[in-house]
Amino acid sequence: MVTTSPLRPRPEDFLELVQKGKRGRLKLYIGFAAGVGKTYRMLEEAHSLRKRGVDVVVGFVESHGRAETEALVEGLEVIPRRQVEYRGVMIDEMSLNKILKRNPAVALVDELAHTNVPGSHNKKRYQDVLELLDAGINVIAALNVQHLDSLNDLVGRVTGVVVRETVPDSFLKRADQVVNLDLAVEDLQERLRTGKIYAADKIPWALEHFFTEENLTHLRELALREVAESVERSSFARAPLAQPRERAAATNSRVMACMSSNPPRAAMLLRRASRLAGRYNTDWFVVFVETPNESPERIDAEVQRHLLANIEKARELGAEVVRLRAEDPVDAILDFARSHSVGHIIVGRSHVAWWKQMLGRSVPLRLVKEGAGFDIHIVSLAEDEEQRP
Repeated sequence: MVTTSPLRPRPEDFLELVQKGKRGRLKLYIGFAAGVGKTYRMLEEAHSLRKRGVDVVVGFVESHGRAETEALVEGLEVIPRRQVEYRGVMIDEMSLNKILKRNPAVALVDELAHTNVPGSHNKKRYQDVLELLDAGINVIAALNVQHLDSLNDLVGRVTGVVVRETVPDSFLKRADQVVNLDLAVEDLQERLRTGKIYAADKIPWALEHFFTEENLTHLRELALREVAESVERSSFARAPLAQPRERAAATNSRVMACMSSNPPRAAMLLRRASRLAGRYNTDWFVVFVETPNESPERIDAEVQRHLLANIEKARELGAEVVRLRAEDPVDAILDFARSHSVGHIIVGRSHVAWWKQMLGRSVPLRLVKEGAGFDIHIVSLAEDEEQRP
């Protein structure tokens, strides 16, 4: 197994972060698939921290029946899980309240994208982690790259597998340390064949579907790039303020996504904007222009529901959502962009009739024509077209 990160952080490095400030610190182990060793490395680090006198507990770790992982849990304090009956089945969930009451220095939390059983305090486990951090508890956690929300469409296209449980990219930006656990594709497939990842009855299907060489190669490249960009963002954030030229360039690279009241596949547009903002390490906006025809009293309840859902998705991805009222959406978009140092404007491909587009009446074409000084990104939202990383 090869661990890749610019400085290859040691447990002592995270301990230094733990000892700073009142807000809990977050360390993330990222991998490109199950079985690369994320949970194993978390547990190894927990033992190392414990030997140094750090109060560390296992908040939630899933061994998936792997003997080597279960062996590493021994000797660590494990917070009892809460058992919840749901539709006649008893489900084990992480106990947020018990961890908060125990108040350790460091808690280990696995399976961040997990959806909690209905009726839980938070809908998703990563939201439980945010509460731990806000309470001053430091967290070491693990995540597979395919669970990042902004990569959802891309992962579905390159692997043919729809990932239904995701974590917003804004959570990744909260991390104080990000470590990529890398492994050769051939070695990972061998681990799968020898029963070190899944039970024997699941191995043939996994090898034929998700764990193909092509899929794993794509995911491995995504993980390497994601961690590299995360480290670059962190380095920029820590850079001295006496770099006005670089910081001015970043400010002028702000990203803005333009959203209508009910755009088809709006989530894809938002993820594309989130990815672009992440690459530039900059703020980004989602702007909805409410024209007289799109006032609340003139659009039906179903459209309103979609609009609110898209606004919530934008906020989950880390955008600042802005609602403008104007008769001309293009003028409003460009005025906002100029006043907020936006450099990139993202808009979906127009569904206006071709003859109206020829007359220059579609929003994308007008933005291209009138938006001098901006980079205009017209995104195809067709399901059968491949989305580039």
